[in-house]
Amino acid sequence: MTPKSFFLDAPLHDYLLASTTPLDPLLVDLARETERLGPRSSMQIAPEQGAFLTLLTAAIGARRAVEIGTFTGYSSLCIARGLPVDGHLTCYDVSEEWTTIARRYWGLAGLAERVSLVLGPAAETLDAAPREPEIDLAFVDADKTGYPAYYEALLPRMSPGGLILFDNVLQGGEVLDDAATSESVTVIKKLNADLAADERVDVVMLPLADGLTIARVRPVAAP
Repeated sequence: MTPKSFFLDAPLHDYLLASTTPLDPLLVDLARETERLGPRSSMQIAPEQGAFLTLLTAAIGARRAVEIGTFTGYSSLCIARGLPVDGHLTCYDVSEEWTTIARRYWGLAGLAERVSLVLGPAAETLDAAPREPEIDLAFVDADKTGYPAYYEALLPRMSPGGLILFDNVLQGGEVLDDAATSESVTVIKKLNADLAADERVDVVMLPLADGLTIARVRPVAAP
């Protein structure tokens, strides 16, 4: 289980996991299979983050969820498990290779009918979708330079009080490094500032994994 909250040392991370509801064997198997992808396995979310996604999805009573960036399916599996039996998760990704693993584990978990996959650029697909406020929870964990476009595409489609979650908003701490000038870090730094000032949402950034921002869509006041 390599991925973890980057600022935690190994003993403290082990303690954190020992103090959390134990992971089920299927998630452990998926994490181990993902590790065999080598350095790319770091794209998998941390196990404590997965537990949080399941709990949060269930706690808000989400029925319709969206994930942008599925990889091998760990986060989608966690979100889907938090949905009610008639809930649905739509996943957007560009890799058929990695999402083949995700599909297999959705089936093993008995959740294949609760999850659908759309292959292709998420922003374009979302832009073409009806602007109906029906998404209760969205998890964004794809290319960081695309985050602003994903946000604007999701916002009008979120239910009042719906949650948009952005992963990797600390960029391994580089958001505080003036010498870090990569496009991803630059875009995320601006996104963080823009979200904090955006009157359409209430925002909290949590020190979970590589930083997780939760933006709650403010209900529109009645005229």
